Amino acid sequence: MRVFEIQENFGLENLKMSDRGKPKPGPGQAVVAVRAVSLNYRDLMMIRGHYNPRQPLPLIPCSDGVGEVVALGEGVTRLEVGQRVAGAFSQSWIGGPPDAGKLKMTLGGPIDGMLAEEICLDAEGLVPVPEYLSDTEASCLPCAALTAWSALVEQGNVGPGDRVLVLGSGGVSVFALQIARMLGAEVIATSSSEEKRSRLEELGAAATINYAQTPKWSKEVRRLTGGRGVDHVVEVGGSGTLEESLRSVRTGGAVSVIGVLSGISSPLNIIPILMQHLRLQGILVGSREGFEHMNRAFEMHRIRPVIDRVFGFEESVEAFRYFERGSHLGKVCISLVD
Repeated sequence: MRVFEIQENFGLENLKMSDRGKPKPGPGQAVVAVRAVSLNYRDLMMIRGHYNPRQPLPLIPCSDGVGEVVALGEGVTRLEVGQRVAGAFSQSWIGGPPDAGKLKMTLGGPIDGMLAEEICLDAEGLVPVPEYLSDTEASCLPCAALTAWSALVEQGNVGPGDRVLVLGSGGVSVFALQIARMLGAEVIATSSSEEKRSRLEELGAAATINYAQTPKWSKEVRRLTGGRGVDHVVEVGGSGTLEESLRSVRTGGAVSVIGVLSGISSPLNIIPILMQHLRLQGILVGSREGFEHMNRAFEMHRIRPVIDRVFGFEESVEAFRYFERGSHLGKVCISLVD
């Protein structure tokens, strides 16, 4: 069985194809023949050794993938052979609030991820995916889509007439735009690319801001909202954008802290958080139950992931190099099916 794995040392140059024996399911487990994988920034950080420098190697990366159940272990009743499923990012977070135990077993580190021809997982950590989606589309759901869903629905209570700010045009941000529009909210999006701004408006953004031309983009957000600010910010930038996000949100509003694209630490004035009664909510993807709830909503509204480009399995390293350049809009995927 072919896999891609980070072998003795971190670094994209050390992501190599290798062979492992075919997995066999134990009690309560299922073997999945992987059909497609999608990339997340966390995967790239894990490969570089930036996410967890103590991660034991070798490691198969990639938390997001979809495939077909090909074998079931003893006692499995919630799945069937031939069913198309995705792995839940947090394999042991079935439902309810998170705790340390529920967040230990995550795909693509510390446990092996989906960039393999077959993978064996606990059946409780697998989720049937909507039939109307292609394999590559379905592979985009486990992290990027569920993170946006958790931010806006499970934690954010966003509803009709609310205003949501999304930063950039990566997977989480594009899903947040789609989900916010599905909920009846108005969306403002940022991008440094005029081409991407046009595409974001085609996807439903009411307004877009070029953050390269307008570094203090919170002022433009305020202008667009009549001085009030947005109800919710989907903050994927990290330390480099958090202060502007805090200036963009209304009194009593919320900022979902999701990504670290611009860094993990910087001086921060916390006075606006106190004086404007703001809520900062960290989001680490979501539970299996949240994934199932999202899938039902996506089926009802026929939400389709936005895919920028699809690479072949043998092109996995090239896919990551394309992804790290940051020129994509939406998701970058890898197909294991010819």
